[in-house]
Amino acid sequence: MVGAGVGGLATAIGLRRAGWTVTVLERRSRLERYGTAFGLHPTAQAALDRLGLGEALRARAVRYRSARIRRPDGKVLAALPLERVERKAGRPELLISRPYLIDALLAEPDRLGGTRIVYGQRLTDPDGLGADLVVGADGINSAVRTARFGTASGPRPVGAVAWIGIAGYETGVYGETWGAGRFFGMTPVEPGRTNWYATVPETAAAAAATPDAAAAQLRAAFAGWHEPVPQVLADTDPATWIRYELRHLHPALPTFVDGVGRTALVGDAAHAMTPNLGQGACTALLDAEALARAVAAHGRAALPAALRAYDGERRRSAQRPAPSAQRVAFGSRHLHRFMTARRPALRDALLGLLPG
Repeated sequence: MVGAGVGGLATAIGLRRAGWTVTVLERRSRLERYGTAFGLHPTAQAALDRLGLGEALRARAVRYRSARIRRPDGKVLAALPLERVERKAGRPELLISRPYLIDALLAEPDRLGGTRIVYGQRLTDPDGLGADLVVGADGINSAVRTARFGTASGPRPVGAVAWIGIAGYETGVYGETWGAGRFFGMTPVEPGRTNWYATVPETAAAAAATPDAAAAQLRAAFAGWHEPVPQVLADTDPATWIRYELRHLHPALPTFVDGVGRTALVGDAAHAMTPNLGQGACTALLDAEALARAVAAHGRAALPAALRAYDGERRRSAQRPAPSAQRVAFGSRHLHRFMTARRPALRDALLGLLPG
């Protein structure tokens, strides 16, 4: 296993439950525990249940049941379909703090045994690992993908920069506000805190020399927007904000597995996407569970068949309730374009036709 993020740790748990001995190589010297929120769609919750982690995570998650899409002046344009998702799935959308999810994923290998995590290990040659199965869970810049699948598909910028942070109070106003070429979102994350995120065009987000200068840029980008957007930015410490360039994997990979049945990709290594659908962690968890399930069903002797089954389910399948990862990535990229329209009048009019 290469990479100790959400997808890598979940895959390690699934493979260990299937009877494999697992070594996880992680290039960082320690895992980062910044406090952003991950959305857990009902399909991802079901995958966590099958991995034996559902109850532990539900105990720390908050339900996400009411959110709106607004204009910068505060007018509500539409409601996010959270209640419809809950009625259809029989369980609500959940939000969980990233540190809680990572800690739960780290605790399970210790409990199960048979899994070793090696930090500070940068992979140079997957062929040198001598493993029966190599799983690339090493993110959008995946070394496993480059070594085994080439460079035809790779990280591509989408022309936008994002910030994320945590406000030390509950705003009570949740959802997203869509402006011209930019948007701002707020979600619950845990009692007494609010997760926020913001995206602006790359041309409006030149790299600043200090956190204070970056904060001034971002606050200016959302000056005059409805409250509590300016207040949230004013009240959170810029030193705690995380800034990153939005990228996705393009073009889509023709396969998530190699031709000899020894390598599989999961998570961002396979299908890195923009965050607009909030499905990045969910798709990684679904990948992990599907790969472990396929390996368990086919057995060690039929590993190539197991990997083909995994690829068929997670890359190509249109089955419900979990559409293919590439379909989700495609939808997220097109939603980003819709959300960040530079002339938003038509977009807002279309949203106005949806239930408010």
